[in-house]
Amino acid sequence: MFKRENRPLCVQADFTVLLDERHQDAEAAREQLCRFADLVKRPGHLHTYRISPMSLWHAASLGMTPQDMLRVLSEYSCYEIPLPVSSGIRKLADRYGKLMLQQTQDGELLLLGEEELLATLGTNKTIASYLYPAKESEKRSVRLEARGLLKQELIRMGYPVLDLAGYRHGEALEVEMRETSAGGRQFQLRDYQERAVNLFYREGQADGGSGVLVLPCGAGKTIIGIAALARLRCDTLILTSNVTSVNQWRAELLDKTTLTERQIGTYASSAKEVRPVTIATYQILTNRRQKGDEYSNMRLFGQRNWGLIIYDEVHLLPAPVFRMTADLQATRRLGLTATLVREDGREEDVFSLIGPKRFDLPWKTLESRSWIASLSCTEIRMPMAHDELESYLAAEEKAKIRIAGENSVKIDVVKRLLQVYKGKPALVIGQYLTQLHRLAEELDAPVLTGELPHEERARLYEAFKAGEIPVLVVSKVANFAVDLPDAAVAIQVSGSYGSRQEEAQRIGRILRPKHGDNQAWFYTLVSQGTRETEYASRRQLFLLEQGYHYELKEWSEHESALLEAEADDQAGSGLREAAQ
Repeated sequence: MFKRENRPLCVQADFTVLLDERHQDAEAAREQLCRFADLVKRPGHLHTYRISPMSLWHAASLGMTPQDMLRVLSEYSCYEIPLPVSSGIRKLADRYGKLMLQQTQDGELLLLGEEELLATLGTNKTIASYLYPAKESEKRSVRLEARGLLKQELIRMGYPVLDLAGYRHGEALEVEMRETSAGGRQFQLRDYQERAVNLFYREGQADGGSGVLVLPCGAGKTIIGIAALARLRCDTLILTSNVTSVNQWRAELLDKTTLTERQIGTYASSAKEVRPVTIATYQILTNRRQKGDEYSNMRLFGQRNWGLIIYDEVHLLPAPVFRMTADLQATRRLGLTATLVREDGREEDVFSLIGPKRFDLPWKTLESRSWIASLSCTEIRMPMAHDELESYLAAEEKAKIRIAGENSVKIDVVKRLLQVYKGKPALVIGQYLTQLHRLAEELDAPVLTGELPHEERARLYEAFKAGEIPVLVVSKVANFAVDLPDAAVAIQVSGSYGSRQEEAQRIGRILRPKHGDNQAWFYTLVSQGTRETEYASRRQLFLLEQGYHYELKEWSEHESALLEAEADDQAGSGLREAAQ
């Protein structure tokens, strides 16, 4: 194959793309490539991206054409683009918009597209079951109740549907955004927040009113959701990840809109209030006494004439809520998330049932404008404790992961790091309760886990925000939708295997803009020579794709005292560089 002048990309026939991060144009190439390809691994200096149907369709939903994608590859690739890749990109990306759903004035729902394609798809028994028997060869009438199921099945077959059938308005609601918050502060949407709402609403366009907005943690996704509610002025159901988030949504609605307390209901285990704006958790909706029982709280979806459903942290959407959402395609749907990564691989269901990606704001863009803190990421590797190494080597594979995660050497590293950042609010985050309780005892710090009642969790959050608690030890219950704006340091001692979404969410706890230097530091502690190093590499992929870099350091017991001597440097002194 003919090689052109030195360039940072190598496009391979299996739809993977290698990026050489040492090249002077690597960053520019990465910014363009990640618009339509996903980072899958990063051994050494070569980062591997994969072009998939979903990555192409998300790019197409944001207005990127196949020609745009091929232009990027051609500009940065050191070899000619393999023919299967160029033809595959054209074929797959062009499928977005080939099929459309439209509703006639008399309420008939039609599937439209090229006759040959429709005829081929109609031979599929599942697809045929969602359609009425054809009276005219060119007309495909869809059963109204099958609108979501049809879109799900078609995207699985490789054909995303452009849904132009429109939505019902729902019950009208008098609500406006305040120019001055209830707390007396001047308030207005930031420019990107206004743009995100506009791209979701898409005034005058039939495909407006459903989709996902992807913004970094700390970018104000709650505010965007509230602004969408105020724009549509209709009864709204808000689904979120936990009770803490329910209370935060309620507080922001009262502070930023003209809604009164009587107009906002919270639907949780303690109280089930169904009001014009109702906030519930995914957990309460999927709660049932035993496996075979019905999800009794799913009736909430039909208890009011909702005009909008907001799915906060949409990447956490559980399977039963997907099934219910398939029946709600006539209701506007807004998904909010920091990452569309789903560890269960159900990105297709988010795309077909909630909607395509309407807005995607790079994390580094917000950092450059000081809307979020400037972030430094460091991975520290340390040896296993001598008395634990034998247990690790003899353990079953699954047990090894926990033993490495609970490596007691990490306790000393945490202590040293907290000395370096003394005076800055810090979170110590982990997966295993035994490890967290031991850390809390060693650090003389409170520990916040799912074992605590919600009232006690709220008290600890407030004390931390007030500066009364300098260090808070937290479990995965703090991963999502917890507003701790002053937290500047996060030390991750263990995690959920290779979860990319968890890494992004944990980093999100410290990204709120800070007074003064607007700096934040994230440390992940990893046991050297164990499976934990592999999982750490996978966990970091999403943040690397956003343009962040993890500095890899090696912990040395003999040199650890240097941390204190060089605390002013705040760059992990007492650690020595390790080769990537």
